[in-house]
Amino acid sequence: MSEELDATGLLCPLPVLKARKRLMGLSSGAELHVRTDDPAAIVDMPHFCNEAGHTLVSSIADGDAMLWVIRKA
Repeated sequence: MSEELDATGLLCPLPVLKARKRLMGLSSGAELHVRTDDPAAIVDMPHFCNEAGHTLVSSIADGDAMLWVIRKA
């Protein structure tokens, strides 16, 4: 199961806060695909995953945005 979250246009800490809220409603092992364009997300998203115990499956640059795949712990 996977869900998508478009966090473009949002600045720190909103992309992480919205990702955390969305992950709360998912089952363990589910994936959340997040799109961000906040430059701070390059530091914030990996840090959030590490602190919360989630797996950062991938992070891919897509033009001015980043696409993140997070697997819930």
